[in-house]
Amino acid sequence: MLVKTHASSCYGIDATAIGVEVNITTGTKYYIVGLPDNAVRESLQRVESAIMAVGFRMPRQKIVINLFPADIRKEGSSYDLSIAVAILAASNQIQPINLHEYIIIGELSLDGSLQAIRGALPIALQAKKDGFRGLILPEANAPEAAVVDGLEVFGVKHLRQVIHHLEEKEKIPPLQIDIQAQFAQQLDAHEVDFADVQGQENIKRAMEIAAAGGHNLILIGPPGAGKTMLAKRLSTILPPLTLEESLETTKIHSVAGQLNTKDAILTIRPFRAPHHTISNIALVGGGTNPQPVEISLAHNGVLFLDELPEFKRNVLEVMRQPLEARNITISRAKFTVDYPASFMLIASMNPCPCGYYNHPEKSCTCSSQTVQRYLSKVSGPLMDRIDLHVEVTPVAFKELSAQKTSEKSTDVRQRVVLARERQAMRFTKHQNTYSNAQMSPALVRTMCGLGESSQQLLKSAMERLGLSARAYDRILKVARTIADMDASDDTQVQHIAEAIQYRSLDKANWAN
Repeated sequence: MLVKTHASSCYGIDATAIGVEVNITTGTKYYIVGLPDNAVRESLQRVESAIMAVGFRMPRQKIVINLFPADIRKEGSSYDLSIAVAILAASNQIQPINLHEYIIIGELSLDGSLQAIRGALPIALQAKKDGFRGLILPEANAPEAAVVDGLEVFGVKHLRQVIHHLEEKEKIPPLQIDIQAQFAQQLDAHEVDFADVQGQENIKRAMEIAAAGGHNLILIGPPGAGKTMLAKRLSTILPPLTLEESLETTKIHSVAGQLNTKDAILTIRPFRAPHHTISNIALVGGGTNPQPVEISLAHNGVLFLDELPEFKRNVLEVMRQPLEARNITISRAKFTVDYPASFMLIASMNPCPCGYYNHPEKSCTCSSQTVQRYLSKVSGPLMDRIDLHVEVTPVAFKELSAQKTSEKSTDVRQRVVLARERQAMRFTKHQNTYSNAQMSPALVRTMCGLGESSQQLLKSAMERLGLSARAYDRILKVARTIADMDASDDTQVQHIAEAIQYRSLDKANWAN
């Protein structure tokens, strides 16, 4: 007897429906066809044990299992449950009703219980798009899939539950999730806050500007000045995720297996801080079976690179293209996958090997050549993609011991949101541009017009401070963000003046 069930699999961050056909005829062998990998081939051993654990038998006949489309490689263990149901139906041991209306996915244990899978959210989205009535999957993944409206999601713990549900002996109630309530509950569920930082008001101001315009930022200062502490708090002042951003971010984390099974959806912007020993593949993606890695897991959030010069040169260089394109394309001989990578880069570094160049109290033991050699570990093209260069100085004891309360992240975020709203209105007619940092050179000329006095100030600053030519557009973008924070339609002299301060590493005499 021939029986067909429906499963699904993720390719990139999107899912594709996979059909599972089982035919049982005269013979003795088992066959799985349709480009299965080792995990899929081994599924028959798990399926046989699970079927016997629930009181049924594995047919001792020729069983042919076809996974189609046959030209797509099938990977992973999520086909187990669909294969088991199809085998039981094809051998007339169960009589499922409306089997064609469900996507059935899950990894089986030997006792018939179900293990969590990856990519439940994109699978649910695709199931709705393909017109399926419901999705049957492991209970651990049910909250994640239940955020999709118009699709019945059934979370199950055991193969026995699936059989009873399909035979309508014991129906499982579909899971319902209140997304709006979850958003409201976790909006401020950050473990850190800007109020934790004493002093450093000028650095906080720079970080607020970076958040308001989506600008990349680098903090340069001696050890213990608070660079890492400040960086970890940047995501707390970014605008809250929209539902669309949240779904896209959750899809990425789900496919990567990084989503907490207790969370139905990500409601807080991600913050990723990989160690400097990371490889280029672990940072941007690659390998035989490409998966979303750090720059994609930081999508719609923050990627923090601490001690930037300590990263391998080739690791940093592979970030150059994703920083501009805001996605990463990984090509192999037989396939190509695209992963989103629209993140804010925040980096930190010491000003020199000993860490005390320009320190107000401690003496630096490095020569000018040593400092330049240290800074040159970060290439000019990469530094060109960082809009704000901010020097961080140590906090004085008086400020550290002060009893006054610093401004909370929620208060700063309100101003950031207002600035982003002004930008959203300005870029309504420009696709794929949502913040000042994303402006093309042509848009910079259009949106950042300067008066005569502002133009003269910028010209004077570039000549007197030895600013590089590449700093010109960056200054205009940052100045436009500062103007948005002041609710100003025009970029004025004071906005240009403040933006110039945030180009420390472009000064010709910075390390001389």
